[in-house]
Amino acid sequence: MTEFSSSLLRLLSERGYIHQVTDAGALDALAGKQVVPGYAGFDATASSLHVGHLVQIMLLRRLQQAGHKPIVVMGGGTTKVGDPSGKDESRKMLTNEAIEENIAAIRPVFMRMLDFGDGPTDAVMVNNDEWLSTLGYIELLRDVGAHFTINRMLTFDSVKLRLDREQPLTFLEFNYMILQAYDFRTLAQTYGCRLQMGGSDQWGNIVNGIELGRRMDAAELFGVTTPLLTTASGAKMGKTAAGAVWLNEDLLPHYDFWQYWRNCDDADVGRFLRLFTDVSLEEIAKLEALEGAAINDAKIRLANEVTAMVRGPEAAQAAEATARETFAGGGLGADLPTLDLPAGGLSVMAALTELGFTKSNGEAKRKVGEGAVKLDDAAITDPGATITLDAGATAKLSLGKKKHAILKG
Repeated sequence: MTEFSSSLLRLLSERGYIHQVTDAGALDALAGKQVVPGYAGFDATASSLHVGHLVQIMLLRRLQQAGHKPIVVMGGGTTKVGDPSGKDESRKMLTNEAIEENIAAIRPVFMRMLDFGDGPTDAVMVNNDEWLSTLGYIELLRDVGAHFTINRMLTFDSVKLRLDREQPLTFLEFNYMILQAYDFRTLAQTYGCRLQMGGSDQWGNIVNGIELGRRMDAAELFGVTTPLLTTASGAKMGKTAAGAVWLNEDLLPHYDFWQYWRNCDDADVGRFLRLFTDVSLEEIAKLEALEGAAINDAKIRLANEVTAMVRGPEAAQAAEATARETFAGGGLGADLPTLDLPAGGLSVMAALTELGFTKSNGEAKRKVGEGAVKLDDAAITDPGATITLDAGATAKLSLGKKKHAILKG
């Protein structure tokens, strides 16, 4: 591990955030002598961010913890274009109203995880639509486009991979890297921003911004990227069989969010505690050293810490209580996902699929055949069974040991 003198890079390095750094020595020296404003950008393509975005939010949190200034850039402008990085097809175009609604829905997560205000290390949130939508096309071509060559742009993974797969890349998306570079330059001029942070797939875009700032303003800018995050099983971080692990409650109940962390692989506990919680490194070392059934205590600590930070302490307490009641007491925890049954009942296969426990009726049928599906802890053996309940009655539907829901009549 590289030895750094600044508290910022030491913190990022010790907790496992650093994949690449541009001119690490110069950034280390700068962070050791002054407040460094740094930013991470988030496009508003949905009404919630997901766990895949969480490491970038944590980077901003670590930046503030080390005495520097986080800048949250909401991509109101770049969302209209679509980042081709890691994508196989063009992004669905959203209306201005939909983008604004998404930004409003995303904002509360940042308000919980960062301290906002007017102080030198207080976080600020800006919308790149403010400057991108007023940028004239001729002005962009003349003042910014002159610093980019098609030859170099074609070498970036975000472009190259799409072309190698013979999948269409629109001229609109091709311009995304120019707009992101212009973001960095604008933030440097307006907020004194010196650092851009992002995932490893953003390296090319970040380097473009650094180069643009140097060419247009002789500015010394820096970039930090995080490793591609996968679970111990090799799965992409934040994805489950039921879909994305959303940060907002309206898209994913508190209990399901808590369970995602509680169910992590034993091998991931220490890494996730370092990346996604404020638990001290000394305590993490003790927790990840636990063996056998005791490792579950570390997983519960992880689930509680992340849920409390992202959703609030009450959400974490309620989710843990629900888990305790469901697993230990055999009861119906109040925070379990719920499904209202129609008057005529619902087939067990439809119930499993509607809850997101299975992807299809075919998978649900297989699970019933394996004896993995239970209603109030009694196995369901007939895949064609219909579940009916009296008005006001409830029952617990379970798939395996970890997926539970409340059915309501």
